[in-house]
Amino acid sequence: MEFLREYPNDEACLQWLWRTRYSPDGEHAYCSECEQEQVFKRYATKQRRQSWDCTACGHHLHPTAGTIFHKSSTSLHLWFHAIYLMTSTRCGISAKQLERELGVTYKTAWRMAKLIRQDLMIQDDEPLDGEVEVDETYIGGRRRGVRGRPKTGDPKKTAVLGMVQRKGRVAAVRVTDAKAKTLMPHVRERVLPRSVVYTDELKSYNKLKRTGYQHRRIHHAEKVYVSGDVHTNTIDGFWSLMKRGINGVYHAVSAKHLHGYLNEYTFRYNHRSKAENQFKKLLLRAALAPPRDSSNLSEIA
Repeated sequence: MEFLREYPNDEACLQWLWRTRYSPDGEHAYCSECEQEQVFKRYATKQRRQSWDCTACGHHLHPTAGTIFHKSSTSLHLWFHAIYLMTSTRCGISAKQLERELGVTYKTAWRMAKLIRQDLMIQDDEPLDGEVEVDETYIGGRRRGVRGRPKTGDPKKTAVLGMVQRKGRVAAVRVTDAKAKTLMPHVRERVLPRSVVYTDELKSYNKLKRTGYQHRRIHHAEKVYVSGDVHTNTIDGFWSLMKRGINGVYHAVSAKHLHGYLNEYTFRYNHRSKAENQFKKLLLRAALAPPRDSSNLSEIA
């Protein structure tokens, strides 16, 4: 009901997009042809164009151009509703559930969810500092090694590196393996030097101290999980939330699309203290993001 009060139909969504992108007052906007601010009017056309025209030169401004809504046959109201549904759930929402909620085909629901994850729920590049926990995990089918333990290098599993600042944000990225030459560049890119980095006993993290970090280990192999302030429970908690969400909602995620799901769960985790703002943030990203590459527009539902 809250969503419907603010965005009751397509026209309300289009007006919001127009005012947010071009015209705060709904009438005046900058015209690139006149090179100054002009009055824009929206005229009724047989094609029912979603555009405003400059009253001086006739230049068109399309509020949906360059966004994930561009050239989409799906209504703006359904797009907004899909974003709202994806940000109002704790563990995610499947494409089949979006199909039922929106009344669209499964193919359309899946593509909408994919674009929202990959284009709107993108991870920022703001570095982590202070106390940072770093750990790797594996996503995918079940694999078995000696006595049921995970077997390193199994092609059915996809390696993921996670870094979380205690009482702060998390970053997760898909990696090819858990070797030092693969993990260390991501750590140097996302974690500021002289930060305190907590890891387990994996040998790939041996170079952390030489790289300028304060490195502290917790020895899980010896059944030690907390030693004072040395632990990796924060990142382990994030892995638990993500894996249970994937298993419970999506059941399985392919390596090809895993990055989008990492975006979704990191976005939700990083905005956990202000969940009511997730919807507004994604709408602003949709409206104010750089124009999309026209070669990818055919993927839009």
